[in-house]
Amino acid sequence: MKNLIFTLIGCLMSGGLLAGNGQYEAAMGKNIPAMFAASSTEELTKIVNQFERIGDAEGDKWEPYYYASFGYIRLMQFTEDAATKDQYLDKAMNMIEKGEQVNPNESELESLRGYVHMMRLTVDPATRGQQYSGLAFNSFNKAVSLNPDNPRAVFLLGQMQLGTAQFFGGGDGGSCETFRKASTLFENDNDENPFAPSWGKSAVEEALKGCEN
Repeated sequence: MKNLIFTLIGCLMSGGLLAGNGQYEAAMGKNIPAMFAASSTEELTKIVNQFERIGDAEGDKWEPYYYASFGYIRLMQFTEDAATKDQYLDKAMNMIEKGEQVNPNESELESLRGYVHMMRLTVDPATRGQQYSGLAFNSFNKAVSLNPDNPRAVFLLGQMQLGTAQFFGGGDGGSCETFRKASTLFENDNDENPFAPSWGKSAVEEALKGCEN
């Protein structure tokens, strides 16, 4: 399951404080692609910190905290140390909680909470599987209930289904059906919010290749 989820991370692959929408839009437009392109701990940490500053300065936007959290999850790929991975995930969860202070029922934030639980599991699957698999499934299912049209919530649920099935010895655990649903949702995803999360389509396409075998 660990290798499966870190393959997922691979598929998903400064500015100052803000006073007005123009600056906000410029900073988000700059930092979102920079976060996905970052290739070092130093570079990614700088961008993550910028997202938190943007969120704190704006006060009414959940999206900067979402990307700060996502950036902390990405930072896991740059270390093999379990304690450091957990520290990044603690920070990712803190950013989710800050985002929820702005929008407590945002499906994207709940999806990301499930993603944090899923990645926490990968740090030590043998001892954490029972606890964190349940937490991840709960979050992904809640995210889907908050917004059934959220393709990332459905896709991540499929990843959890597949990883769990593989951990226990085979099959797809219903993940192929879930991935197909996610693919359809991605095709119809037309969120008018320019800074809403949009990642995941290529990762679903990659996941579906495994369903062809």
